[in-house]
Amino acid sequence: MANQQPPAQAVSKTAPGKHGNVLPLWGNEKTMNLNPMILTNVLSSPYFKVQLYELKTYHEVVDEIYFKVTHVEPWEKGSRKTAGQTGMCGGVRGVGTGGIVSTAFCLLYKLFTLKLTRKQLMGLITHSDSPYIRALGFMYIRYTQPPADLIEWYDGFLDDEEELDVKAGGGCVMTIGEMLRSFLTKLEWFSTLFPRIPVPVQKFIDQQMKSRPRKVAEKEVVEEEATEAEPGKQRERHRSRSSRRSPSPRRVQEEKRSRSRSHHRERERRGPSFDRELERERDRQRKERDRDRGDRDRRRSRSTDRNQERRERRKSRSGSRDRRTERRDKERDGGEDKTRKKDRDHHKDRGSEIERSRDRKNREDKEDRKHKDDKDRHRDERKARRSSKSRSREKKHKSDEKSRKLEQSHNREKERERDRDGESRSHKRSRSKDKSHHQRESSNDHSKHSARRRSQSID
Repeated sequence: MANQQPPAQAVSKTAPGKHGNVLPLWGNEKTMNLNPMILTNVLSSPYFKVQLYELKTYHEVVDEIYFKVTHVEPWEKGSRKTAGQTGMCGGVRGVGTGGIVSTAFCLLYKLFTLKLTRKQLMGLITHSDSPYIRALGFMYIRYTQPPADLIEWYDGFLDDEEELDVKAGGGCVMTIGEMLRSFLTKLEWFSTLFPRIPVPVQKFIDQQMKSRPRKVAEKEVVEEEATEAEPGKQRERHRSRSSRRSPSPRRVQEEKRSRSRSHHRERERRGPSFDRELERERDRQRKERDRDRGDRDRRRSRSTDRNQERRERRKSRSGSRDRRTERRDKERDGGEDKTRKKDRDHHKDRGSEIERSRDRKNREDKEDRKHKDDKDRHRDERKARRSSKSRSREKKHKSDEKSRKLEQSHNREKERERDRDGESRSHKRSRSKDKSHHQRESSNDHSKHSARRRSQSID
């Protein structure tokens, strides 16, 4: 399988460092090739914005996956209603109404924001603590890696027999190998779509899948023989156990051993406080399981009581139905006159109803006309009031202007009178000054003349 290579022309070129520790990103580098509806719900989710924002390292995100992820479906159970939708609004296309996005896809996009290296991605897909950590690693590869490299990534895990329940609410247990074969050969994953694989690469992958049929595990053969030998016990066991299929004892022991090894490493790294938190978390999960089991039992008992009540109700309804049919037959045999009378009464009632409806309609028309006339009258009155107000305003304005003009003319006349008075006073002053000056000059001339005479007489 490693010798054959897919056609190179159908795959986009990868970034440099493909065989180093840096991973190439295929497709959209911002959306991780996720469906827009899922991406919008992830980015607006309080779990992603608040709780996952505090996780800054790869190891913290892996621990969060271990404790919180219980399925790998994009939506939580019962949060997305797709009943009655057809065409492009159907659930298989991943568009239309949204729901509560799952914890798995929030953590998947959180891994994308960390920009994983090749070493970290290998640590995810080979992790021994939880199959959901591995499933998210493989899903990260399917969304972000070039299609031509998918076979190379999934090659050693196509026959992996570790089991996980991929459906929200349980009921769809599959192995890691079956999940990877579904990733490679099918475009749909529950209610969303994976990125499309180019046609030449898809043909090459289909050839590889045909050349490598899925191996049937030994425990599946043993289980089939056991079901054939003891069908009754198997049916009772299937009824009693919960919707999630319990793993085999061998698998449980392997998981316990691997989990104890990982817990021992975590205990050495984190100390006794982490062990106490882990024990508390396990107790809480155990109590939740017991509570769910009790709720299921109560629902089952209620459903049996409801079924019995339904049966009794159906019996009573069938008896009342029989009595009704007998009554109808009697009335049909001897009550034709009654029916005719009823028809006549019905026609009379109908005629009276028609007359009443006509009268009602006429009254409504009169009221409408009256209401319209009242509205018109009110409108005319408002217009008249407005016009009278505007006329009174204009009269007031004209009277104000006249009074202003009169005041201005009076002021001008007063100013003219003042100017005239000032001019007359100044003229009088100038005349008196001239007269006094003339008198002084005449007196001076007279004195000079008298002095001259005196001097002549002396001589």
